[in-house]
Amino acid sequence: MIRIAVIDGQGGGIGATIIKKIKEAYGERVELWALGTNAIATSQMMKARANRGATGENAICHCAGQVDVIIGPISILISNAMMGEVTPAMVQSIGASRAPKLLLPLTQEAIVVVGTVHEPLPHLVDKLVAEHLSIHIPLEDR
Repeated sequence: MIRIAVIDGQGGGIGATIIKKIKEAYGERVELWALGTNAIATSQMMKARANRGATGENAICHCAGQVDVIIGPISILISNAMMGEVTPAMVQSIGASRAPKLLLPLTQEAIVVVGTVHEPLPHLVDKLVAEHLSIHIPLEDR
C-alpha cells in the first residue's frame, strides 16, 4: 500500500481538502498521514479521514523519510513560512526525502512561481489527484 504524507499548517484547510479528494478517488487503497505543523492543522486533516496523524517539527522530520509521496503547499519547502510554523529542519527533511513531492503553488510568502496559472484550490487539488498522484499509485491500487 502506498503511504502518502499530506503536510499543512495554520488551519489545515489545504491539507483537509487534499485528503478528502484523495479519499474520494482511492478510498482505503492508500494510507494517508496527516502531518501538521500545529495541532489544529493535524486535527482538521484527521477529520478529513487521514489514517494517521502527527504534529510538529520532530514528527514531520521523522516521517518525511518514511513515506512514498509528500503532498502540500509549496510553503512546506520555505523556511519560516506559514508565519514561522515551517522550520528550517522541516524544510531540510522534506527536501532530503526521496519521496516525490507534489506541491500546490499556494503561499502567503513573497514568492511567485513563474509559469503557474492562478486557479482555485479545488481545481488545483483535482489536477493534483487526477494527473500527478495517479502516476505514483500502483495499477492494482487504482
